Amino acid sequence: MASKSAEELLVDGPASEAPPEIVPISELVARARVAQAAFEAFSQKQVDAIVRDLGKYVFDNAEQLARMGHDETGLGVYEDKVAKAKGKSRTIWNNLKGKKSRGIIAEKPEQGLTLLAKPMGVVGAVTPVTNPVVTPMCNAMFALKTGNAVIFAPHPKADRSTQHLTEKYREILRGHNAPEDLVQAVAHGSVQTTQELMGAVDVVVATGGGAMVKSAYSSGKPSYGVGAGNVPVIIDRGVDLDGAVGMIVAGASFDNGIICSHEQFVLTPAELYRQAIDSFVATGKVWFTEDPAIVEKFRQILFPGGHMAKDVVGKSAPEIAAKAGVDIPESTRIILLPADGAGQDDVLAREKLCPVVAILAYREFSEAVELAKSNLLVEGAGHSAALHSNDDTHIRETGLALPVSRLVVNQPSAITAGGSLTNGFAPTTTLGCGSWGGNSISENLDYKHLMNVSRIGRVISGKQVPTDEEIWAV
Repeated sequence: MASKSAEELLVDGPASEAPPEIVPISELVARARVAQAAFEAFSQKQVDAIVRDLGKYVFDNAEQLARMGHDETGLGVYEDKVAKAKGKSRTIWNNLKGKKSRGIIAEKPEQGLTLLAKPMGVVGAVTPVTNPVVTPMCNAMFALKTGNAVIFAPHPKADRSTQHLTEKYREILRGHNAPEDLVQAVAHGSVQTTQELMGAVDVVVATGGGAMVKSAYSSGKPSYGVGAGNVPVIIDRGVDLDGAVGMIVAGASFDNGIICSHEQFVLTPAELYRQAIDSFVATGKVWFTEDPAIVEKFRQILFPGGHMAKDVVGKSAPEIAAKAGVDIPESTRIILLPADGAGQDDVLAREKLCPVVAILAYREFSEAVELAKSNLLVEGAGHSAALHSNDDTHIRETGLALPVSRLVVNQPSAITAGGSLTNGFAPTTTLGCGSWGGNSISENLDYKHLMNVSRIGRVISGKQVPTDEEIWAV
């Protein structure tokens, strides 16, 4: 069956729904507060049934939602968006199911503590053009899991997709006899309405560009934001080179490189440099050139005036090559370019939200770590790095040395840094970057970040109070 365009999907999708009502921010928040107060009466079982259905709707309708988002924004790869919708809905719900988030969530008699979960209230979720379906899904699942209401502020260029998801979520809420105003979205929003929303809600989740995240932190409300990504990936000696290259290609090409955790800059042992390039090219998905003039053309296309060009974000490798006046096979998923150096030595060491990857040789492993660090200190500090290694000493050395919140080992970074069924990172679409990236958390945003926890403290039975001598003893 041929894929439908967004316009065709609108026949049985958003176009059949009433155009979104433009409601003042103050009224959206007022409605959300009424809904959230009523939601307080819902049990853990009722809450979990709703949250499950929010994820399951995206899982079951991944193809339609991916087509809608892809056609509306023009970014990324349709098939990858389908995989992302299915993968994130699956992993997030798998992580949430069975977790306590209502009432008493833990008893710690050895500490004399009882922990009680409390909602934060109304969550303002600012969502990016690069992820108009899966990010709102994630925000809604986390917010409702912890008893909150949520209001989306979609990117103007992705408004239609998020409005459609919002209406479907409201239908799900009605089906559970829950207040539909637990999930709302700002219609035809702007920078001004987004700022107004952030100042009116109880907590902000801001997934997007640096200026918007800074605005969230300036809103006067508790906020969770993200920092820039610029993932260096080190290939260590002693690994299956073809296997490592395959994972790097899978990650860096995913959704045309718009995932903030995608592999940007490959560091390979000098004696394996040529073999690594041959391995990349042998995948049939990678185009490589060593012609300095052509490499320079790509630098100019990607970073005119030293700033990343907006018109290459999420575009395919052949589209980017065409902008540089270079003809490459239509089957190409990644453009691989040799870097002149790391950090400040080459603009290719910066974040590229497109399927262009740089490669550079190193001699000693410690040099690879320093090169990776120099890239991160230019851009991407606090986010992520990747390493393909079987040497636990090298793995720990890298983890200790790099200013990152997550080191992804022997996995495709773009696909797994945000959590997967095979690692311990919390499944999410919001990856905190700590103080390095100007963020309040240095871990993946989880449902726990959207709930308050009250603690009842009792005297610990039988607790022996240490003497001053014991306390100060060396």
